[in-house]
Amino acid sequence: MKKFVRRLCILLMLLLCVLNGTKYFAKAEEVSVYDTAAINGVQCSALGMAMIEVNSGRLIMQKDKDRRLPMASTTKIMTAITVIENCDDLDKIVVVPDDAVGVEGSSIYLQKDEELSIRDLLYGLMLQSGNDCAVALAITVGGSVDGFAKMMNELSYEIGVNNTNFVNPHGLHDDNHYTTAYDLATISAYAMRNPTFKKIVGTKTYRTTWKNHEYGRVIINKNKILSTFMGGNGIKTGYTKKAGRCLVSSAERDGMEIVCVVLNCGPMFQECSNLMDVAFRELVMSDIICTKVPILQIDVQNIVGKKIDVGIESVFHYPLTKEEAKRIEFEFDVPESVEAPIKKGTRIGKIYFYLDNQLLFSEDLFTINSVELKDFWDEKSA
Repeated sequence: MKKFVRRLCILLMLLLCVLNGTKYFAKAEEVSVYDTAAINGVQCSALGMAMIEVNSGRLIMQKDKDRRLPMASTTKIMTAITVIENCDDLDKIVVVPDDAVGVEGSSIYLQKDEELSIRDLLYGLMLQSGNDCAVALAITVGGSVDGFAKMMNELSYEIGVNNTNFVNPHGLHDDNHYTTAYDLATISAYAMRNPTFKKIVGTKTYRTTWKNHEYGRVIINKNKILSTFMGGNGIKTGYTKKAGRCLVSSAERDGMEIVCVVLNCGPMFQECSNLMDVAFRELVMSDIICTKVPILQIDVQNIVGKKIDVGIESVFHYPLTKEEAKRIEFEFDVPESVEAPIKKGTRIGKIYFYLDNQLLFSEDLFTINSVELKDFWDEKSA
């Protein structure tokens, strides 16, 4: 195998594999655009902060991203995605468990033996931050709060975070219940790729039934980002005395979607807005359509003068600043030649992408066309 190293043209945009249909998505190496407490004059007072582009997984900004901190009700992001992935029918009607009635903290005031759908409980969980909804969902899906917490931790492991531990579904304080800004951003980006989750957290108002009341519940989303930030589309607030004010915000503009996490941050809405404004101003979601477009050609060793086209099978996207686009390099790991016959779609090697000598990601290369042995005889007879 021989490696070919080339500098990317400024006009050739970067690509990233998004693994649709699985619980995993490709995560770029931690090459952040900004790494400071004061970003372009925007102060970040949070004890922990991380910003990630949702589909590429790129870390854009961070401050003490790996510091373990309590996260209050932003816990419910994991609660919701765990429920969604483990329920075949979100419209199934369930009876509110006794243990979910009168849970301390924020609530939608569930009543004993009240019947609601799992979907209704999810909206109460994510919009109004109902701790009672969290317990009801945990018992319904996991059999118990402890059983559901185990499911949450199993999913977090599958997603790829390793600095987080859940002991409850609501975020009320426990010394063994913690995360980091980076882990929470990774979890949130994963959740936002689920259409059902994304629809719920982007909803401003939801109405459902209310037992023993002449009128229904009106559940109002506490997340001001939805109304105050252009492109705002999620996702969750949180507060306890020990965790302070916590916010995971998200927004989408021009094909780029970001999540911004601030943990223990007084002006959480303002600071998330300011930080996201910087990201949208500085970064462009770059893309290249590689389907059926040859990136390079490889010699066919048993047919003189014959070459086979090699490329990537999908369309990929990656957020870059203009200056970063000038510093991208790529490296091929492919054979010097191949032997016919060889079919279209055959995996032929890999391409590696680097920014400032740091590996961003790699992707498989495939043959774009086929070469048959008869091609040689056709050329001879011609």
